[in-house]
Order: sequence, then structure tokens, then C-alpha cells
Amino acid sequence: MFKVPKSKKLLYLGVVSERAAEQYGDTPITLDHALDAFPEAGRKLTVAEFAGHVADTADRLWAAGVRPSEHVAVHKTSGFDITVLACGAARIGAIPVMLSPHLDGESIGRLLERLERPTLLTDEAKLTGPLAGLALDELTTRVVTVTGTRPGAIAFADLAGAARREPVLLGPDQPALMTHTSGTTGIPKLVVHSARSLGARGNWQEKVVSFIRKRETVLMHVSYVHSRMYLGLAVLQSRGMPMVFLNDGSPAHVADMLVRHRPGVLETHPNSFLEWEEMLDDPRRPIANVKYFNSTFDAIHPSTMHKFLHASGRRSPVFLQVYGQSECGPLAARTYRRRNALKADGRCQGYPTPGMTKYRLVPRSGAKPSKENPGYIDVSTAGRALTYYGEQERFDRQVLGEWWRGGDVGYRTRWGCLHLLDREVDVIAGIGSTLEVEDAVLHRLDELTELVVVPGPDKRPVPVVCTRGDVPLDMERWKAAVAGQPTLGTPVQRRLADLPRTATAKIRRLELARQLAESAATGQDEPAAQTVGGGQAVGGGEAGEGAGLVREGSGAAR
Repeated sequence: MFKVPKSKKLLYLGVVSERAAEQYGDTPITLDHALDAFPEAGRKLTVAEFAGHVADTADRLWAAGVRPSEHVAVHKTSGFDITVLACGAARIGAIPVMLSPHLDGESIGRLLERLERPTLLTDEAKLTGPLAGLALDELTTRVVTVTGTRPGAIAFADLAGAARREPVLLGPDQPALMTHTSGTTGIPKLVVHSARSLGARGNWQEKVVSFIRKRETVLMHVSYVHSRMYLGLAVLQSRGMPMVFLNDGSPAHVADMLVRHRPGVLETHPNSFLEWEEMLDDPRRPIANVKYFNSTFDAIHPSTMHKFLHASGRRSPVFLQVYGQSECGPLAARTYRRRNALKADGRCQGYPTPGMTKYRLVPRSGAKPSKENPGYIDVSTAGRALTYYGEQERFDRQVLGEWWRGGDVGYRTRWGCLHLLDREVDVIAGIGSTLEVEDAVLHRLDELTELVVVPGPDKRPVPVVCTRGDVPLDMERWKAAVAGQPTLGTPVQRRLADLPRTATAKIRRLELARQLAESAATGQDEPAAQTVGGGQAVGGGEAGEGAGLVREGSGAAR
């Protein structure tokens, strides 16, 4: 009988559920959708059943020919079974490579080429959709499909009943998982994690969860291909916390699920929280039982935190904001409460964790880092990834001894609090922080569901706005809201659904700026008349080249 390792310093994704099941096997996991890979499982399972599906997946993949240290690219329609497939691959010592369902076929083809003929775990929708034009026989060693069929592919269902295999645990510093960066600058980078780096991140998150004194139901709507999902699963399962995972993030559906399950903990992407503000008027009070809010993927606006905290009926609810990056994991954190969320500086990312993470500020132009002259934010943590797969030189350029330079700029207050102002490439002359401007204006205009500031062709900042119900922007209210802010160009209005996003709902600023530049070049952005990407253009609508406009990792815990 295989003995599951107990070390808290290492996190082996393939056996973490089996270990948790020894004590919390009956803990429920509830879904809002069926599992494509295991349709008979329904929408409710337990930690023990999850562990059983992971072991079954491992057996099937071994029968298909997958072996330790081989790459298994997981790219299928969004669903919780993505986590089962990934953990199953890890259980036999293979390296799951998590490729977002939102990536286009060209990006997937480039990444498969970089991985040098991996096994591809996919489904019919992807094979007949974005992957249809790819030479998969040349790009992969084998294709395993969980739904549908394809000539030469192996049907996942046909592998059922495969002989049981014991887990294979690779060395603590060998590759154990690959995730990718946001892809806001083109083809994503593949970030390589090890059992040791994942363990360090897990220990940080375990410390945070330890402050939750009672057994609370946790409802999450996060990307299944993000490392956060696997760390969250590991920590929650090991503590026996009931879990609810949502595939559908539409506000009406989320409100229904919140009313049905009444979770005590709610986690999603910052942009999803912003979109969900409309549910706060629901007379059923879907947020009433939430005591802990968690947003760990990007910077979140103070006004959004304020609204959710005041929608809770619990005593002293808490909103946790965590700053980190894909390459390093969580680095600094701060909690907000009803009394300070709205008054707090949204650029404040909090403090590092003693003994676990630390940061330093490095001058960019010789001047001491300050709000007016922000410095590079260098971080040090045991959770740092091993490399970018196939791009070691690119990774090494950001390594400075024990320090990692992720590209964010900020400053330290007299109390030692880290303030994040922008990505270095997002800095616009005359604006101290685009994030700060967005925070202020969103607070003043409740009708906005999103605001993104990007540079125009003359380097002036252009605001892109989305409104509730896509109603035309009230220009008089806009002018009042931006009074006192740095000079902004005429706003361009779009539908929220038309904004280009990453897997974690962050706005792809490079792509947005490119689209605006293209619209301007073709004369589509005429004053208050034309449609830009399906939205209403308000006013002159300057567009930007957007070179290097990214926000990978800003305010994100990985």
C-alpha cells in the first residue's frame, strides 16, 4: 500500500486528495455543471470520490502510454474536470501543462510546439473548433479526448477499467506543474512549478486559512487552469471545508447559487466582483452570509470591496487582497473591513509575511523610490517558479540573486506598506498611477462596470468605459467624476463582454489598445456616433499603439 507523504514543505498534486480523504473523505464538493470526463459523477461528490477520480484518471493515462516526466497538455472546454485530469496526470509523475480554454488555436499550436510533442488531453468542442486547423499528429505524441472521437485519438472513456497504478512522486525540485502567464503580450510564457515551490505557496495560504475559526462553506469562481485552483483545493480539502465551484459566472446565476448554498467564504477574480455588484440589490441578499471575501488575481477597486462588505450580514466581515505574481505566488496581503475599505488607498498592497516573503524597492532613475518616482518592486520567496519552459534566458533576465524583478513599480510608505502603482510598461507620463485614476472614477460613477486607461497614439491617456445595461455614458457626470484627475482623452464606450480578457478575467490592455488603434485608423471612432467592438463610442475616441501594455501579475496571487 502506497503511503501518502505528510511533508508540508512539498505539495504533490497527485496524492493531496488521497491524503485529505483519510480524515475528511465525506467533505462535499458541489458543482454547477456535470463533469465531461466523468458524466456519471453528477454535480455532487466528496473529497474521497474526487480522489478516486484522480486515481482513475492516472490509471487511464498510464494505459494510454503516458509515463513519468512527460508533458500532458490539458486544453478542453472549461469545467471542474480539468482539475481532475491535471491531478491524475501528476499522480503518475507526468507534468500537467494547463492551457486555458480561452486561448486561440494559433497560441495553442505555438505552445504545443514549444512543449515538443506532449500528450494532449482535450475534447470534441476544441478538436472541431480552435484546434481543427492544427497538425496535431505532428505537434503531439498522442491525443486523448474526453468527449467525441477523432481519427487516431484515444477516447478517455475507452480507457475505463485500466489496471491500478501506484503513484509516482518525482524529486521535490523537478517540474511538477506548468501554468501560463496571462498572455496579454502575445504568446503566454509557460511557468514551471515544482513540488517544493507549490508547497511554499501552499504553506502561505494555509496560514491565511487558519484564521477562519469555524467550518465555512467556500464558493469559488476562478480559472481551473490557474495554480491558485490547485493550491485552493489542497488547503480546503486538507481542512475539510465544504466547497462549491462555479463554471457560470453570470451575476444572476451566481446570485442563485449564493442563495442556495449560503457560503461563508467567497472568492473570484476582481473583475468578476465588479460585474457582480449588480446582484447586491437582489432582495434575497445573496451575500448576507459571506464573512470572508478573497480576491487574489489582480488589483481590486476599494469601492467594490466597500459594497460587498456592507452587503454582508455577518459581524465584522473581511476582504482580503493579495499581491503576487504567477512566477512567485503570494507575496503581500492586506485585509479590509467596513470601516476602512472605502477610505483606504487602493494602491496599498499590505505587508510581506515574516519568514516567508519579502520585498525591496530599487531606483529606476537614480532617485529614491517614492510615489513621484516609483521604483522596481523586487521580491524574494521560496515559492518562486523554476523557469519559463523553453525560455530560460528570458527567465534569467528577471532573476537577481535571491530577488525576482516582476516588472511592477511602486514605493514603500513610512510604515513599511508596499504600494503598487502600475506595471512599468503601463506608466503614462503625467499620471502617477492608471490604477489610482481608475479607482477614483469608478468610486464616483456607480453606473460604470469597468474603466481601463490606456495610452493613445499621442501618448495621452484614453479611458475605455463600460456601463450597466450598456446605457450611453452621461458626459456631464463623467466630466464631474474626472475633475481633479490628470487630463484624460475623450472616453470610448464598449460593452463589457467585448473587452479582451485573460483566463482570470483581467483586461488584455495590449489587445485593447491595438483594437482602438485599428478603429481609429479606419475612422470608426467618430464623435458619439460609431460602434467600437460592439460598444458605443463616446466623443473623439483616441486610440493607442499599446506597445508593451500588460498587467500580468499586478495584484495577483499565483
